[in-house]
Amino acid sequence: MTGSSRGLGRAIALDLAKMGYDLVINYARSKSKAMEVAGEIEKLGQKALLVKANVGDVEKIKDMFAQIRAAYGRLDVLVNNAASGVLRPAMELEESHWNWTMNINSKGLLFCAQEAAKMMEENGGGKIVSLSSLGSIRYIKNYTSVGVSKAAVEALTRYLAVELAPKNIIVNAVSGGVLDTDALNHFPNQQEMLEDARKNTPAGRMMEIDDMVKTVRFLLSDDAFMIRGQTIIVDGGRSLLLN
Repeated sequence: MTGSSRGLGRAIALDLAKMGYDLVINYARSKSKAMEVAGEIEKLGQKALLVKANVGDVEKIKDMFAQIRAAYGRLDVLVNNAASGVLRPAMELEESHWNWTMNINSKGLLFCAQEAAKMMEENGGGKIVSLSSLGSIRYIKNYTSVGVSKAAVEALTRYLAVELAPKNIIVNAVSGGVLDTDALNHFPNQQEMLEDARKNTPAGRMMEIDDMVKTVRFLLSDDAFMIRGQTIIVDGGRSLLLN
């Protein structure tokens, strides 16, 4: 699982451990947080392999999957959660901002999926789930590079779903509304976004991490066998409103 040391990634990793999975905890900078998650996974009776790797670097991706093969010898599930980006308006983005964001958020999925598929095919199949966001389909202030990169994630999800289907690999994505996690701290208009989610979500409350965790769990289950290449929006209906 990429980007699994904090927030939503951590919650999904712990849920996978409760389901009986041994985990690979990928992180880029937060080693102490990754070690905490690994400790919690081991308390649940499952194994946890820590791998430091920037998934925007293809060589680092290949090395990570070599470590996975050496440690476990198989791979059943890839949860693509690693994300980064520069939060600026379109007219203030520099080339380095664009490349950084697209490499981690979009290129990372493609080349992780390539390596994962090789191992999954050996075991008769597997499942890939990516995390997206509403910025892929609607305007969010300061979110240009990340929104475009998430749109690419959703497009890649469709292409991978078709091309990996003959290998019995199921590919989908989950797009969530505003979550009150550390990731939101990077937004200049954080409080405005939280207030909007609290007041204007038709479901009557804002999103919680568990709403996303449960959706990922469903997509990884056999009950979701016929769902392919889809991006499931989990936002309590907020994106349905024009205001």
